[in-house]
Amino acid sequence: MNIRNSALRRLVLPGIILQSVLIGGGYATGREIVEYGGKFGAAGWISGLAIFFGFSLIAFLSMEACRHWQVFDYKSLLKKLIGPGWIAYEIVYLLLAILIIAVMASAAGEILYQTLNFEKWIGVVLITVLVGFLNYKGEETIAKLETIGSVALFAAYFIFAYTVFSNKGSEMLAVFSSWNTSYMTEVPALSLLLWTGILYVGYNLAVYPASFFTFRDLTSRKDSLIASVVSGLLMTLPWFLTYFAIMAYYPDKGVLDSTVPWLKMLEAYSPALIAIFGIVVGWTLIETATGMIHAFISRIETEAEQKGAPLKKITKALISLAALIAALILSQVGIIDLVAKGYTLMAYAMIVVYAVPLLLLSGRFLKSK
Repeated sequence: MNIRNSALRRLVLPGIILQSVLIGGGYATGREIVEYGGKFGAAGWISGLAIFFGFSLIAFLSMEACRHWQVFDYKSLLKKLIGPGWIAYEIVYLLLAILIIAVMASAAGEILYQTLNFEKWIGVVLITVLVGFLNYKGEETIAKLETIGSVALFAAYFIFAYTVFSNKGSEMLAVFSSWNTSYMTEVPALSLLLWTGILYVGYNLAVYPASFFTFRDLTSRKDSLIASVVSGLLMTLPWFLTYFAIMAYYPDKGVLDSTVPWLKMLEAYSPALIAIFGIVVGWTLIETATGMIHAFISRIETEAEQKGAPLKKITKALISLAALIAALILSQVGIIDLVAKGYTLMAYAMIVVYAVPLLLLSGRFLKSK
């Protein structure tokens, strides 16, 4: 039993952590899947494959880098990768965190507006207040939220996808049988499909440091290889579930142009599904936004403690407040533009400060066993 538990921890836990952190900014609303694959119709699955291989490759290289240098926190690894340039990652991470929280706040406003007819600003303010409160409560409360929210959303995704597939399976198959890409003005080139997948992986690179602590249990390159493939599968499965659900409505602009595509797809079914979606996704949006800010505060706190000047509670509160106000202002841009333009810009930045150095230095740590 101990051996099994040990193997489960080594090979599966990294993927569980990565998937749980990825949820909110990666695919909670469905808008992200439209922008990074769904809009290409029948050809979009190619972007999905690129995403799977990208997630798996970065996971494998991250695991091997941490294992080789025996460092299991983001700062130590980045110092190995880019030296003093590690501060650039910190800046990009904070900007990405603010952007993701803005998307989450905008989505919350949209969900409350479409389900309960609340004014959009109510949802935006609500998520902002809750995120600030949870960061005030601390790690234990946040950890419980992440666990419950991740399990709930994953289960909900299967329910949502099954509902769509069982009712509109023939429409989905028709999209692939006719190779329908009509939402696009031109047939997407293979290079565009692959690059779109790479950009999706790029803006989600910020989730990897959250899993570094689980890499301590990896004992060999074989472990890293298996764990990275498992991670890639867990991280990409919800993408494919959402993508195939969107294909059941393709090229309906009512869905593809929607700010929250999942909400639009589910409105034809039981009101109970809409209620479940609102609760589960709202929960997930809050946990993701909370985790992003908490991670940043924790990094500053660790640095401050090393210098003998631990952060005061009021300082933590002010950092949270500043980030939330910035996100609140940014959320007024709207979820579609934030995902399409903001995420793409941040993807390029994360690729530069993390993926490129990791790839360039991979020859060093892959030489060892």
